[in-house]
Amino acid sequence: MVKLSVIVPFYNVQQYAPDTLRSLRDNARADFEFILVDDCSRDETPEILRRAERELCDVARVRYVRHEVNGGLATARNTGLDAAEGEYLTFLDGDDWLAPGYYPRLLADMEELGVDFVRTDHVQCTARARSVHRVPHGRRGVALDPRSLILPADRSTSVDYAFAWAGMYHRRLVDRGLLHFTDGLRTAEDRPWIWRLHREAESMAVLGHLGVYYRRGVASSLTQIGDVRQLDFIRAFDQVVRETAADRDAEKLLPKAVRTYCAIISHHLGSIERFEPPVARKLRSLSAAALKRMPQDVLDDALDSMDVKRATRLRRLRRRPVSAEVAA
Repeated sequence: MVKLSVIVPFYNVQQYAPDTLRSLRDNARADFEFILVDDCSRDETPEILRRAERELCDVARVRYVRHEVNGGLATARNTGLDAAEGEYLTFLDGDDWLAPGYYPRLLADMEELGVDFVRTDHVQCTARARSVHRVPHGRRGVALDPRSLILPADRSTSVDYAFAWAGMYHRRLVDRGLLHFTDGLRTAEDRPWIWRLHREAESMAVLGHLGVYYRRGVASSLTQIGDVRQLDFIRAFDQVVRETAADRDAEKLLPKAVRTYCAIISHHLGSIERFEPPVARKLRSLSAAALKRMPQDVLDDALDSMDVKRATRLRRLRRRPVSAEVAA
């Protein structure tokens, strides 16, 4: 039986894919499988992955899957999840890399804890700079109730640390329909996903392992591109608010969801100059409509709790008229 499935989407990362693949070799075991999903790359990435499929098969099971149409990161991860056979699953992005032996160590600790999923720290890499980023929760190495890590509303919590590759997950989450992503989301795809895990999974743990190296500033990354795909964060957070509103603890949890949504809108408005002009206009109109869709009493409280600069920006946007088409 396959013990661990590692799902790795790639898209136009020929410069970085060799490092990613070398680090997978340094984490291989005979009972691991690496699922390499090429999301319709147009550079040399497909050739690199086909070669890796041949060269890595001596240390692990390797499966190469190619999309004929680019679907985005969420859809590529779902393709990997549908193909995965492991008792445990994890993710890696095609431009990131791992410390040697990281997956076997993480898996051993997760098996000992017996939890649904674990979350881990990581190292962010921007050019030559390195910085450690921690899961925003202090208790390490013990089983926890995921729901208890959502709050408080006014502080960074585990649902704000949404990186899918910063953790490992038991197959029972797939069986319960909790591990797939919303198809087609081009950005913020981790946000509805992490909220659902914390609301519906039964157990988790936080571990301090540093083994994932997250590469920031990649030119092809959507975080670096100010086009319309960036606006998918609105679809993502609409889903977070809608699903949280249907939760049994909606009254307690909605303030966190709404406040986070407001903070993300304000963040994008604060750097609106990086967007193409038509996208900037669309950002304003879609964000104004999003504010009108939120539970207004919860929104009032969220704005009252924010600093003056952000609250003023959002209140001004809230007064902006929107068309019926955009509001829907």
